[in-house]
Amino acid sequence: MLHRLLILAFVTCLPALLPSLAPAQTMPQQLRVIDTPSDGGGSLTVLWASSASESAAAKYQILLHEGGLPRDPSAWKVVAEFPANTRYVRESKSAWWTRSGDPNDHLFLIKNGKGVELKSDQHYAVTVASVNGQERVIAPPVVASPEPNWMNWNQVNNLVLALMFGAIVFYAINLAKRKEIFLRRIPGLDAVDEAIGRATELGKPVLYMTGAHDMNDPSTIAAAVILGRVAKKAASYETELLVPHREPITMAVCQEITKQAYMEAGKPDLFKDDANFFITSDQFSYTAAVDGIMLRRKPAANFFMGSYFAESLLLTETGASTGAIQIAGTDSDHQLPFFVTTCDYTLIGEELYAASAYLSKEPIQIGTLRGQDLGKAFILSVIGIGTVLATVGVLTGNGWAQPLLDLFKDLK
Repeated sequence: MLHRLLILAFVTCLPALLPSLAPAQTMPQQLRVIDTPSDGGGSLTVLWASSASESAAAKYQILLHEGGLPRDPSAWKVVAEFPANTRYVRESKSAWWTRSGDPNDHLFLIKNGKGVELKSDQHYAVTVASVNGQERVIAPPVVASPEPNWMNWNQVNNLVLALMFGAIVFYAINLAKRKEIFLRRIPGLDAVDEAIGRATELGKPVLYMTGAHDMNDPSTIAAAVILGRVAKKAASYETELLVPHREPITMAVCQEITKQAYMEAGKPDLFKDDANFFITSDQFSYTAAVDGIMLRRKPAANFFMGSYFAESLLLTETGASTGAIQIAGTDSDHQLPFFVTTCDYTLIGEELYAASAYLSKEPIQIGTLRGQDLGKAFILSVIGIGTVLATVGVLTGNGWAQPLLDLFKDLK
């Protein structure tokens, strides 16, 4: 009976005895402070070994002092505090080929912001404190300085992928020079000759618009390239061409393109400087003026190439009411429904950019187009395979697929 009472008393007092039996707080070991690789010189990387006694209750503090080791312990500045079982090297977002330390080591990045301003070639003392309740143990400090780096090695994978893509494009161009490459039929471009031929039969002009943006926009450049083909065909058929503009620079460029097209067609005498004319930069004033041209001149063929906004439906509805053949091409996905509804043919998205290669049949342009298609097929394959690998990696939980996925990431 007595020994049962002793056991009961021991169990009752056990919670009070546990704190005295708990292991003492350990000092952070193997502290290293290095200049962060592949950066502009505004950060330091702090590494230290993990401890077996770490728990969510314990914390780590990162202490910083500018200008070397301080004499006064109170001069240290706490720049970060976090649970002891977080921030490991394996969890960092840097590329695996540039990571420092063991995957199970702790890692913290001291960078500018929130009261911290690191300067290149300035010395800083850094240490790590392990905190558990009222107990605090500080590791011996390390002095380091941030320095700018010439090369961001985290993005070497992007460099390799860019070189691979360039090699694919050059291979496709050489292939296009040696043999004919098949291009998918684009009905909207096949109808160009039909539309201009109909305008010639009816004795009516061809109206061509290059969109709302200036020559800095790729869609406007593509529209100007297609204008050269339309102008050359119009010159061959001796059909009047009208090209109203919203941008003066675009008008000047298109004038030269149209003039060159007439010369290539052998009809330089038919070229008119006022075929390309400026109306206004205002969106709906331009729309009203073009609608008036459609109603007065009644062109037999309307071309809407480039980027458009709310004016698209106003233009195409008016053109449809005059009975003209309408061909549109845009990369403005928010305007595609209006073009598809009101136009006879519509070039959707990248078909606008492929138009120059499709119309000219130039080996360089066709090879570039084929190279881009091969590059996009490669990217889609990587996305599909990467999705499968990431899913399997999450299900298995061992992270074996992460090094492969890092090869195709845009790492900073």
